[in-house]
Amino acid sequence: MFKRIREDIACVFDRDPAARNTFEVLTTYPGIHALLLHRLCHKLWTLGLKWLARAVSTLSRLLTGIEIHPGARIGRRFFIDHGMGVVIGETAEIGDDCTLYHGVTLGGTSWEKGKRHPTLEDNVIIGAGAKVLGPITVGEGARIGSNAVVVKDVPAGGTVVGVPGHVVRASRSEQDQQRKAFAKKIGFDAYGSSSDMPDPVAHAVNCLLDHIHAMDVKIEKMSGEFKKMGAELDMEPLPDLDIYEVDSVDNTAKKEENAGVMAEKGGENT
Repeated sequence: MFKRIREDIACVFDRDPAARNTFEVLTTYPGIHALLLHRLCHKLWTLGLKWLARAVSTLSRLLTGIEIHPGARIGRRFFIDHGMGVVIGETAEIGDDCTLYHGVTLGGTSWEKGKRHPTLEDNVIIGAGAKVLGPITVGEGARIGSNAVVVKDVPAGGTVVGVPGHVVRASRSEQDQQRKAFAKKIGFDAYGSSSDMPDPVAHAVNCLLDHIHAMDVKIEKMSGEFKKMGAELDMEPLPDLDIYEVDSVDNTAKKEENAGVMAEKGGENT
């Protein structure tokens, strides 16, 4: 039991940079309080002391603002950040190393008996305000965006956004890695926001990066073939496209400032 408690506390330090020490986590983190009380409630529930389990669960909800049904099954190193408004239903199942933020609901869509709440596999993260409803499965390593409403299974490693929730895949292909490398080369980060979000502007920029990269490769090949044929190419070196240094940015600002001053003087002379 104490090993599980130590794990629960340790995972807070891994996922919340605001956590400073063990005493603070034990005394001020409602997610930890709700989890420890749930472990007690679940034990009472499995022993058949269902009323007592519900009574302790109700007390936990009053103290923490987090409602976890005693019948819910929760794995190791589970972390609820902030916690207020979290609701976890009776037949919900949560794997190891999962994280929920405030306002998350793992709810049902039916009044029938039996399995009616979601199953989260290991390493799932659910953003603030998201609703995951019904006897669906959220695959290992999946991410649910804030305020998404999810009513269908989520594949392992998938990211879900929107209402209703739809899956957008993370960028892991060789082409995506090539885009990132070329964007860095020209001093532009096309992935300032999450790279797997369905942003039409980001998609357009990706297409431009692909086109520019293809042109760059073709020009280099053409130049190589011309040189093999003995042609003398008077090619000026391409400008340095690496990320700007701070000094160069300062120099650019100074040049613009000087240009503005010269323009003002020119206007006065006129």
